Amino acid sequence: MLDKKVEIKDLYEVKTDYIAPLFEGKVYPWEILPEIKGYVQKLVEDGIEGFTEYAPGVLVGEGVKIYPTATIIAPCILGPNTEVRPGAFIRGSVITGPDCVIGNSSELKNAVLLQHVQVPHYNYVGDSVLGNNAHMGAGSICSNLKSDGKNVVIHGDKDYETGLRKIGGILADGADIGCGSVLNPGTVIGRNTTVYPLTPLRGVYPENCIVKGADKVVERK
Repeated sequence: MLDKKVEIKDLYEVKTDYIAPLFEGKVYPWEILPEIKGYVQKLVEDGIEGFTEYAPGVLVGEGVKIYPTATIIAPCILGPNTEVRPGAFIRGSVITGPDCVIGNSSELKNAVLLQHVQVPHYNYVGDSVLGNNAHMGAGSICSNLKSDGKNVVIHGDKDYETGLRKIGGILADGADIGCGSVLNPGTVIGRNTTVYPLTPLRGVYPENCIVKGADKVVERK
């Protein structure tokens, strides 16, 4: 049976120095979510070497490209060489590492993107943590609120009571989500796992796998 890993140490290698302190002292990635806004605000106030103020409350690294029709609400930090494409809507409390892509008509709020993360086309990423080289196909969604409004429970090898009403997607390093897929609140995708297009998911999925359906998971050969 494949392990359904949910701890930070099994999901991420946090290599971005200005993001790493946010993960310190935490066991599970959803523990980060309530702290993102305050952490980003403090970083903006203190400044980061090599970053400049793009707008009040918004810091950008060298080489960041922001198209004129994108909307960015503070607090926000965009890592070096990140690209924010036309129509993107960053609703605040977002921090990215270097070389990320926030694509056309994609919406982000209260989220952490590590290095080389791509949310390039029509994506929603709310209350989520996306690992290095994670990729979301066009139209894939991190749903962050249950229809009954109750707190999110992570269903892995056991149930994890998070105490949080909003949790979106937890994508480990190298996770790849197919076009049109919906990650229900609190879905965890393991390292280097690929999800087929048009797949609705809930729960925890192991690393190094191919998810062909909610109940059809095969180990990557």
